[in-house]
Amino acid sequence: MADQLIRATAADGGIRAVGVITTRLTEEARTRHKLSYVATAALGRTMAAGLLMASSMKREGSRVNVRIKGDGPLGGILVDAGLDGTVRGYVENPAIELPPNAKGKLDVGGAVGNGYLYVVRDVGYGYPYSSTVELVSGEIGDDVAHYLVNSEQTPSAVVLGVFVGAGGVTAAGGLLVQVLPKAARDEELVAKLESRVASLAGFTPLLQAGKTLPEIFQDLLGDMGLVIFPETQMLRFHCGCSFNRVLGALKILGEAELQDMIAKDDGAEAICDFCGSVYHASSDQLAQLIDDLQAESSVSI
Repeated sequence: MADQLIRATAADGGIRAVGVITTRLTEEARTRHKLSYVATAALGRTMAAGLLMASSMKREGSRVNVRIKGDGPLGGILVDAGLDGTVRGYVENPAIELPPNAKGKLDVGGAVGNGYLYVVRDVGYGYPYSSTVELVSGEIGDDVAHYLVNSEQTPSAVVLGVFVGAGGVTAAGGLLVQVLPKAARDEELVAKLESRVASLAGFTPLLQAGKTLPEIFQDLLGDMGLVIFPETQMLRFHCGCSFNRVLGALKILGEAELQDMIAKDDGAEAICDFCGSVYHASSDQLAQLIDDLQAESSVSI
C-alpha cells in the first residue's frame, strides 16, 4: 500500500481525524541511516507524528519540526515534515539496541528516556511558532498528544506504530483524532471516542490485517456522522540537500578554514544528517570558493 494521508471529520465537524501510512518512507529512513530496530521504531513514529501535525497547516510551504531530546541511549530525534507530504529525519545514535519492554514490544520509551519535546511550526512568513513540553513516556504518541493538549489546547489522541522485522519495515503509520471546541462540551461523545481509541490494539496490527485508512476511520467513527475527504495525499521521504548548498555552507567557513582544508585534506567531505547523502568537494572547488570570497571582498571595499 502506498504511503498516503487521508483526512476525515465526524460529529458535524466537531471531530477531526487524520490517518497516515508511512511504511515505505520509514523503510527508506531505516536503510539510509542504518537504523537498529528500536531506532527505526522511534524515528518512524516521529516522522508519522510530524506528518499528522503538518496536515493541519494551511499555507503552502508550511512545515513543522519535531525534536525529541531525552536522556536515553538513543540521544535526540529530529524530524522535518511539510504540508506537501514530504518528511525527513534522523536520530543521534542510530545503532543502539535494547531488549523488548515488559509488554514484549520495542522499548522506544527506554531508548528515548526522560526529556523534552520541542515543536516549531513555520507557516512561511513571520517568526515560526515554537513550543516545548516535557516528555510523558518517551513512546512518542503519548508525548505528541500531551503537546497538542497543553500547547494548542486541543484534546487529542495519537496512535502511532512501526513494525520492523528481519526483512525491514512492513507496516508503519499513525492516526490523529482531535475533539474541536464545538464538540468538546458533549461529554458522552468525548467519552465514547476515548473508549474506542483506547480499545485499539495499536496501529500496525490494523495495517497488517489488511485494513485501509477509510476502513479504520469507519470502524472508529462510522456511527458519528463520519465524512471522509475524497483527496488522498501521497507521502514520501525527501531531503532538499544539494551539492550547491554544501558549497554555500563551506563558503561561510571563510578563507582561512578553506585553505586549511586544502592543505590538510586536499578537499572536504560533508554528510547530510537528515538523509545520509555524502558530498565531496575537491581542492579545486575549495580554491574557487576562496577566489569568490576574495572577489566579494574587493568589491565591498
